[in-house]
Amino acid sequence: MTAVDMSLEGKVALVTGAAGGIGSACVSALAHAGARVMATDLDGKACEAVAYSLHAHDLTVESMQQDVCDEVRWEQVIDATVNDLGGLDILVNNAGIYVGGTLEENSLEDVNRVHRVNVDSIFLGMKYGVLAMKPEGAAGQGGSIINLSSVAGLVGVPGHSAYGSTKGAVRLYTKHAAAEFGALGYGIRVNSVHPGLIETEMGAAVFQDLLDIGMVESIEEGREYILGLTALGRLGTAEDVAGMVLFLASDAASYITGSEFVVDGGLTAK
Repeated sequence: MTAVDMSLEGKVALVTGAAGGIGSACVSALAHAGARVMATDLDGKACEAVAYSLHAHDLTVESMQQDVCDEVRWEQVIDATVNDLGGLDILVNNAGIYVGGTLEENSLEDVNRVHRVNVDSIFLGMKYGVLAMKPEGAAGQGGSIINLSSVAGLVGVPGHSAYGSTKGAVRLYTKHAAAEFGALGYGIRVNSVHPGLIETEMGAAVFQDLLDIGMVESIEEGREYILGLTALGRLGTAEDVAGMVLFLASDAASYITGSEFVVDGGLTAK
């Protein structure tokens, strides 16, 4: 038996929502594994800072400002990735937003906004990613697409109906794309990653939401409530999620497509 190879030497990756949290952790993990990485975010300056911090480690990371709801910008980002970095083998669709509140409190505007960012961006990323990655595309080497979903896309969570509906859509969009790209012989794997409560700004917003809808009486009580549901007894880190993304990006996952991978410390195991 040979050792599992998670090296990304010679590969090119694109990561959206890369200015912080899970996105920046993914950029770092992929780059340290040998990939040349294009990092994008709506906050272009913060994304540039992430890229600059990795240059000190002699890693190849470039950055671009990107609104993931803008179709023309997707074409530009894909073209720049292929032309400047020499291809496209890995796409990490990480960009997303959180909208909390009860279903009765949510407005149609809230729901449309979170669906546009969290679902439309997945469609656009996969559409323009596959156009470049498939055999006759500009990159043409196949590859791996990794879509960031959530445990809220697998189970019901109070105060998460708008957000959870988008993450459920990401899960099934992933499966349909995987089946389609496989049937067409594109050599492109597509999988979804489902984090639990992660120590990020978005994770902090969840605790605030639990307080706002009256499930807990303080942020600290909210943390203790979630920790009590988590088998490993701690919140996750962005690096925990990035490790799973690295695995799915690598050839170690060459026979895996159309699947969902839960990174939640056992939150959904109970």
